[in-house]
Amino acid sequence: MIKKTLGAIRAHAESCYPRECCGLVIVVKGKERYVPCENAAVGDEHFLISCEAYANAEDLGQVIAVVHSHPNMPAQPSEADLVSCEASGLPWHIVRVDQIDGNPVAGEFNTIAPSGYCAPLVGRQFFHGILDCYTLIRDWYQIERGITLPDFKRSDEWWNDGQSDLYTQGFPLAGFEIRPHEQEPEQGDVILMQIRSKNSVPNHAAIYLGDGLILHHLHGRLSSRDVYGGYWQEITRAVLRYRGNDGSSENDTAVRQAGG
Repeated sequence: MIKKTLGAIRAHAESCYPRECCGLVIVVKGKERYVPCENAAVGDEHFLISCEAYANAEDLGQVIAVVHSHPNMPAQPSEADLVSCEASGLPWHIVRVDQIDGNPVAGEFNTIAPSGYCAPLVGRQFFHGILDCYTLIRDWYQIERGITLPDFKRSDEWWNDGQSDLYTQGFPLAGFEIRPHEQEPEQGDVILMQIRSKNSVPNHAAIYLGDGLILHHLHGRLSSRDVYGGYWQEITRAVLRYRGNDGSSENDTAVRQAGG
């Protein structure tokens, strides 16, 4: 990376503090250039580059890297950084920013690149839209059955917006059908649950592993295996079984990273 690009990244990171900055490195007519992007995320603990901003950068030149900052944190990649870097297929540059003598100062700089990283099914951190209950189901189906489920754009707290019913609508598009509620679930079935949803719709999903166990990922917790009974059965709203998808769903998820 040339000095001019690095300087532009550091300046942008300092100007966005205490929020995370985000941007893209592009090549225009053989010259490197940094394109700062607006952080479209809600809150201060993650960043979101919108599809429109990404497309605008592509109109200018070839995108060769993703950039974001870690305010008051080391420039070491989080688990979500590693997963998102793999999904983007691009190198990621991370810059640390700290407040020193009352002023934001960019410091440590780190670069990661796609290397085949896959988050473990059990013990992964939660970052909505990147590492959440639906991501866990997608990864389980890819690892255990070689099936690639479509991804869906998931806005933060969609279950409280007064209208969305993402899981009820989305899982049929991914090839799942509702099973009779009285039937015992089979390994690989998806169990839809409702947890404090203002929309009164299912907003949590688990994979049934067999032998009375589920694999799931709750907001704010590590992914885990738990016994399917008691509370989990009480909040169950539907059991779905994969039957295959005769269509494809376009993945319109923006470049996103949550939790630093």
